[in-house]
Amino acid sequence: MYKSDIEIAQECILKPIGEIARTAGVDEEYLEQYGKYKAKVDYSLLEKSKRGNGKLILVTAITPTPAGEGKTTTTIGLADGLKKIGKNVVVALREPSLGPVFGVKGGAAGGGYAQVVPMEDINLHFTGDFHAIGAANNLLAAMLDNHIYQGNALNIDPRRITWKRCVDMNDRQLRYVTDGLGGRVNGVPREDGYDITVASEIMAVFCLANSISDLKDRLSKIIVGYTYDEKPVTAGDLKAVGAMIALLKDALKPNLVQTLEGTPAFVHGGPFANIAHGCNSVIATKMAMKLGDYAVTEAGFGADLGAEKFLDIKCRFAGLNPDAVVIVATIRALKMHGGMAKTELGTENLEALEKGIPNLLRHVSNIKNVYGLPSVVAVNRFPTDTDAEVELIISKCKELGVNVILSDVWAKGGDGGIDLAKEVVRLCEEEKGNFTYSYELEGTIEDKIETVVKKVYGGCGISVLPAAKKQIDKLTELGFDKCPVCIAKTQYSFSDDMTKLGAPENFVVTVKNVKVSAGAGFVVVLTGDIMTMPGLPKVPAAEKIDVDENGKITGLF
Repeated sequence: MYKSDIEIAQECILKPIGEIARTAGVDEEYLEQYGKYKAKVDYSLLEKSKRGNGKLILVTAITPTPAGEGKTTTTIGLADGLKKIGKNVVVALREPSLGPVFGVKGGAAGGGYAQVVPMEDINLHFTGDFHAIGAANNLLAAMLDNHIYQGNALNIDPRRITWKRCVDMNDRQLRYVTDGLGGRVNGVPREDGYDITVASEIMAVFCLANSISDLKDRLSKIIVGYTYDEKPVTAGDLKAVGAMIALLKDALKPNLVQTLEGTPAFVHGGPFANIAHGCNSVIATKMAMKLGDYAVTEAGFGADLGAEKFLDIKCRFAGLNPDAVVIVATIRALKMHGGMAKTELGTENLEALEKGIPNLLRHVSNIKNVYGLPSVVAVNRFPTDTDAEVELIISKCKELGVNVILSDVWAKGGDGGIDLAKEVVRLCEEEKGNFTYSYELEGTIEDKIETVVKKVYGGCGISVLPAAKKQIDKLTELGFDKCPVCIAKTQYSFSDDMTKLGAPENFVVTVKNVKVSAGAGFVVVLTGDIMTMPGLPKVPAAEKIDVDENGKITGLF
């Protein structure tokens, strides 16, 4: 019988975080311990270290399915595999949000024998970063409404406020609220709403900032609403930035933990992969590169969303140049893309696999031909996968000049990632990439959206609804047309229709709404109904979580 992830994690004997810091080359003067097994590393290390940067490895995946792919598990297992073959490696991951932990998804610290620990702490509160981000978000909201109540010197139109409050919990009851009720002394009545903390623009700003001064500059540009004469109002206009920075200054320091095998790991930040860029913080990635000869990181959802935003947004802003990309797939998921039911995935079906493989091949082709980066396909092998199915994937990827490596890190940890680690090292040493973005910034907002749809998604064009066209014209007038685009669409398809599996062609993506995240520095393009405040399912994961009299948590993933 298989052990649960939390059982495996709790059986692990953790090393003191000071020992992990020494392994990573972090001097004690930069270390701020949070108990025995987690710590923050002061960002001044980046300025003071004379060490060069290590190789940057991005782990991404095929289009997600209910069958699962195991991207975070592979990221951690690859790092442990690199350590097994004698490489100096540091991993960088996103922090989990409390909402999904208590909702459907469960924890987000890897799985099986490829996890970051202490997994309970990482999934619950951790070092308080998300609470700090939520507090900064809600301070700005409070100062905005107070400004209106105290006379509204900035002439803000209460009907055109775009800034929402947030809470790090799945709570559908808070999506739409009316506040300021109860008479004149209790505020100005208006329609309002809450986002989950990871959907706050402050989370995106936080994760793209290179330093305190950069964070301060980005926060000052956040647009919270518009005046009666349609001029944008910013956090800087409200004089909120200094206090927000005071809440965020310690959170900006990356969190150091370890894998089950003692590999140093930074777990820091966690923006949505739809309305934001879905990657851990720039500072954590740079810290991993500064400390390790190899830095392994990941991006949210499939490569059409996570990798595209990692490469076109994060790398552009941070000046990063990846050395290799790992594309994670499972035969089970590819058979689902080929039309096979989830209940039948344990049966060999070469026909369904043949129909589903184009999904993988498009992601592989994008990384190689659009972005110019060397890559490898990591197949998480299940006991039900047959040799014939494995051979089919290998032969199809070989036609594109990309190798396929079987990965077994869930069951074997680093030992199951040694072959993948060796191929990643080979890519870094032998196959020099020629990294390019999928689009340049000079074109119009529509040009950039259409380029991504055609070059990355495989579509034939876009349809911009009248409301979205009006928004684009306004943003162009305000000077935001030279920003990168952050396209929010379903993660379950290359198209904006989640039912179109595999690698659909000749589809048109409908642009419904366009807004600017001025602090983050990108234009958000909404192609569907993206939920920024999830709800709990009929049977929430929270119902299975408990704590015994010794303080031991059970039921957490």
